[in-house]
Amino acid sequence: MAAAVARRICGLLKPLSACVNGRTTQVCHFSSFIKSSPLCGSAVAGVSAPLRAAGSLTPRYNILQRVLPLLPTFTQQPGRSLTYYSVKKGKRKTVKSVPERFMRLHCGLWLRRKAGYKKKLWKKTPARRNRLREHVFCNKTQSKLLDKMTTSFWKRRNWYVDDPYLKYHDRVNLKV
Repeated sequence: MAAAVARRICGLLKPLSACVNGRTTQVCHFSSFIKSSPLCGSAVAGVSAPLRAAGSLTPRYNILQRVLPLLPTFTQQPGRSLTYYSVKKGKRKTVKSVPERFMRLHCGLWLRRKAGYKKKLWKKTPARRNRLREHVFCNKTQSKLLDKMTTSFWKRRNWYVDDPYLKYHDRVNLKV
């Protein structure tokens, strides 16, 4: 990771160091680093663009285009953040991935599938595939966290026809 970042930074600074040192016979224009080259919108730009490209074999990009791949945190925001106050009503919002991936029993326990149950099944043995199909309970810490990530709508009791989890909804002598 560090080596890849170092290579990118080295590639970013190489044209600048060549212009400052003056080792090359080419004329370096710092304005080409700031503004992008014009498109072929006029006849002058259409003629000068190939001549400019023939002058140097390395492609020229502006500083923003060179630095942007190094900073993915500014362009990509995390997707599963919890909203404490919504814009419209000022209420707490549910993280959408929680009800999709987990099931809450009325006693407060959460059910989930085992990790990797649909990844690279071709290389797993049939016994391992059967173990991955199982549903498991989340522990106390995970259950508390999932309760915080959902609203009271997902914590209410639901009555389903032929519910296979009916005997698990109510537990006796269980402290979560």
